[in-house]
Amino acid sequence: MAKHPTPLLDQLESGPWPSFVSDMKHAAEQRHKNPRGTNQQIPEGVIDDLLGLLEMSFEDGTTHWKHGGIVGVFGYGGGVIGRYCDQPDKFPGVAHFHTVRLNQPSGLYYKADYLEELCDLWDMRGSGMTNMHGSTGDIIWLGTTTPQLEEIFYELTHKHNQDLGGSGSNLRTPACCLGMSRCEYACIDAQDICHTFTNEYQDMLHRPQFPYKFKIKVDGCPNGCVCSIARSDFSIIGTWKDDIKIDQAAVKAYVGGEIAPNAGAHAGRDWGKFDIQKEVIDLCPTKCMSYEGGKLAIDTKNCYRCMHCINVMPKALRVGDERGASILVGAKAPILDGAQMSSLLVPFVPAEGSYDEIKEVLESIWDWWMEEGKNRERLGETLKRLGFQKVLEVTGIKPMAQHVKEPRTNPYIFWKEDEVPGGWTRDINDYRKLHQR
Repeated sequence: MAKHPTPLLDQLESGPWPSFVSDMKHAAEQRHKNPRGTNQQIPEGVIDDLLGLLEMSFEDGTTHWKHGGIVGVFGYGGGVIGRYCDQPDKFPGVAHFHTVRLNQPSGLYYKADYLEELCDLWDMRGSGMTNMHGSTGDIIWLGTTTPQLEEIFYELTHKHNQDLGGSGSNLRTPACCLGMSRCEYACIDAQDICHTFTNEYQDMLHRPQFPYKFKIKVDGCPNGCVCSIARSDFSIIGTWKDDIKIDQAAVKAYVGGEIAPNAGAHAGRDWGKFDIQKEVIDLCPTKCMSYEGGKLAIDTKNCYRCMHCINVMPKALRVGDERGASILVGAKAPILDGAQMSSLLVPFVPAEGSYDEIKEVLESIWDWWMEEGKNRERLGETLKRLGFQKVLEVTGIKPMAQHVKEPRTNPYIFWKEDEVPGGWTRDINDYRKLHQR
C-alpha cells in the first residue's frame, strides 16, 4: 500500500505515454523489496515521500522545494545542487534531496558493467533514481542526504575513476555528439575535442570563478545533434571550406527512384515520387543549387552548409575534404530577454592536434567576460549589452562579412577615429565639395 495517497499524480498514469509516476512507483517498490540486499544509507521511503511531496505541490499549486543552501564536497565548488523540502516532518525521506552531477564520457559511451557499478553505488547512498542524461549532458543522480556526499565523492574518485560534473557559476561539463565514432558526416573529432577541453579546464569546471554558468558544446557537423548553436556559450561546430562532393550517377538514381531519399527514414508512408526540385533545390536557404539537364550544380561560395541536401541524398552528396570548425558564441536559454542563438565569431579554424587556436579564442573571451560580466549574466547577455564589437576586440579577430547579421541595422562594426582617414576632424567644406545637401 502506498505510504501517501496520490490521486492527482495517478491521473498522469492514465494517458497513452509512459509516465514518470509509474517509474517512480516501480522504483519505490524495488527499494522496499531490496532483492540484492543493498545496505541503504538513506531512508528506505525516500521515493514514497518524494511522491507525497509532489502530490502536495499539485494540491497547493506551489513548490515545496527550498532551492538553495550550500552543499558540496571538500575542495569543489560545483557538482552538487542542494535541495531541501519545506515539509521535513511530514516527508522525512526528502528533508535533504540533493542532486549530484557526474561528468559523462565523451559521446556517452559506457560499458554495461560500469553502469551497473554506478547504479549499485547510487542504490546504496542515494535514492537510486537517475536522469540519463540531464540537459547539460551529465549523468544526474536525484536525491541523497548531506552526510552521504563526501562518501559518494570518495568512492567515485577512488574506486570508479569517475569525476563530478559542473554546476553553479563555473564551466559546465562540456558535451559533444558521437562524432567520428559513429557518424560519417563528422568534420571534426568532437569526442576528442570535448575530452581535451574537459581535462584542460578542470579548474574552471570545479571551482566557480565566472559571472555565471558557461557551457561548451561540440557538434561534429552542422546537423548539430547536441544543439550547440542554441544551448552553449561557446559552440564548436564542424564544417568544411571546399565544394560538396557530388556523385552525379547517384543523383540520377535518387531522381529515378532507385535510391530512397533521406536514407529511407520516411519510407513507412507513400509520399509519392521523389521530386529533387521540390524536396532539395527549392528548400535550399540560399538558392545556390540547380538541377538542369540531369546534372546537379552547387555554387559553393553561397552555400550555408545547412546539410539539408546531404541529409536528403546521402549517397549522392558528401561533405568536402578541407574540414575544420566554426566557433560561435552567446547562446542561452530564455531566462532573461528570451532565448538567444549563438553568433558566428570564427567562420573556419583548423581543429587538429592540441586545438591551441580554439583555446586561444576561448581564454581571451573568459579573461574579458570575468572582468565585464555582471553577476548571473550569461556571455550572450554581456555581448548584447556591450556589443559584439567588444568580443572582436578582445579576441583580436578582424571584422568580416560573416559577422554581419543584418546589414545597416546591427553591423557590429564601429569605426574608431584612428581607423578613418582624417579622423573626426575632416573639413566640412571639403566634404561638401563632393556631397551636396
